[in-house]
Amino acid sequence: MEKVFGMISLGCDKNRVDGERLLGEIERHGCRITDDIAEAQVLIVNTCAFLNAAREESIAAILEGNGYRAGGKLEKIVVTGCLPEKFIGELFPALTEGDVFLGVKDASALFPALERSYREGRVNAVGTGDGKLYGRLVSTMPHLKYLKIADGCFNRCTYCLIPKIRGKYVSYPMEELVEEARGLGETEELVLVAQDTTRYGEDLGQNQFVKLIKKLSELDNICHIRLLYCYPEVITDDLIREVRENPKVIKYLDIPLQHCEDRILKLMGRRSRKEEIRALLTKLRREIPALAIRTTFIAGFPSETEEEHEALLAFLDEAQFDNCGFFAYSREEDTRAYKLPGQIPAAVKKRRVKALYRRQAEISAKKLANYVGKELDIVCDGIDYEKSCFVGRAYFQAYEIDGNTYFTSPEAEEGKTYRVHIDRAQTYDLFGHTVEE
Repeated sequence: MEKVFGMISLGCDKNRVDGERLLGEIERHGCRITDDIAEAQVLIVNTCAFLNAAREESIAAILEGNGYRAGGKLEKIVVTGCLPEKFIGELFPALTEGDVFLGVKDASALFPALERSYREGRVNAVGTGDGKLYGRLVSTMPHLKYLKIADGCFNRCTYCLIPKIRGKYVSYPMEELVEEARGLGETEELVLVAQDTTRYGEDLGQNQFVKLIKKLSELDNICHIRLLYCYPEVITDDLIREVRENPKVIKYLDIPLQHCEDRILKLMGRRSRKEEIRALLTKLRREIPALAIRTTFIAGFPSETEEEHEALLAFLDEAQFDNCGFFAYSREEDTRAYKLPGQIPAAVKKRRVKALYRRQAEISAKKLANYVGKELDIVCDGIDYEKSCFVGRAYFQAYEIDGNTYFTSPEAEEGKTYRVHIDRAQTYDLFGHTVEE
């Protein structure tokens, strides 16, 4: 099959890795990949289905992609990822724009399904792949790569579809992950991702997250490791010690909390409670004083009162997180929270999200203002042509989810680290210039 492939990948960084495995299959078969969708003969749409808004975005991308058939080059659309994995029963008869449907672990089935589609027409190949970790074609900047260490989820949060889409938690074999990381080449920042990274190995009988970090740290091609999606109740003393003492581990933890009030946390199916969260934050900052902490919260969960919303605002003031994301609760069928009484009107949820963002913006602006006049090590991610300067990140700025540091310099190379004097700060971003040696 000598076709030109294009891809639209939506959703989270875990989904991005799945898309990169599909790109690896295409490369392995010797086919050309284009960034110009108009040139593609086969278009892969890697979908997200976590929320209704994500499903709508995925369907819109498929319909928009279908418009390229009129130009005569586009022959097939492959719909893959979470959307067909969960909703194939509805999609296959109805979404006639799709020619091939694949699930989240079906990279190996891409070419057999395509060849069948060229012979027979529309093909439902969901669940026909072998799920193995074949080679990837990295789609991020050369110096920053993701490593997906597990799939599925143990946590049965009442609002979340992930276990229904991706199944139970499955850790990828450690030796395969180490080989995959070694094969990624020179990497300034390796970002570990999973639905819950901290539970790595528990499905095999024993938590091995710290052991995996140590193994990856031994690789000469890996300079630094960033940890995302660390659930609070599994942040052990061993993990804290590893983050503190391992020079390759970035002093940054992403800890999804979702709320601070015990009644709401219980309704959400979360295992931590407010005092436990407080104790953890205190311990982390005592043991790792320079640690940057990022988290996420859900606003407008069913029956959330104005008092509980105000308590969450107050908790932001108390906790002083470095970075936060806020989301309005999305009512998803096939979740336990869907049937909970006291569903909050959309306008109220929107108002509460805005209030949370305003409060965190004040906190973030004050924290960043403390860096003005100081020097920071900044990894260069490239050039921002609109701002006519280089753009990069400090250790407390994760790629695409936190702010950036913009700096001027006679010259700078992508992936290299520079000492930057901070001249000014905004709500989420820093601005400065390189310090001449």
